[in-house]
Amino acid sequence: MLVARGRLSFTTGFPSWLNQAVATPGIKFHPIDNTIAYQSVNLPGIFHADPADRMIVATAMSLEATLVSGDQKIQKYSYVKVAW
Repeated sequence: MLVARGRLSFTTGFPSWLNQAVATPGIKFHPIDNTIAYQSVNLPGIFHADPADRMIVATAMSLEATLVSGDQKIQKYSYVKVAW
């Protein structure tokens, strides 16, 4: 959706980029489970309503992981550790 809206671009096609990401050491894909889905609609404090961002934040919180994001709304949310 972000590519279609011109907000994101890839130097290769998305399928190629995804294959490279999956093969990169240290990069892990984590499925959304019931706990993460529930947490995404019950985030502490004030966070915006974008469902995708809420799932991303809830996943990072669930895994106690540092989130790599250039999104300013996510960076300002004090309940998740962000690097960028």
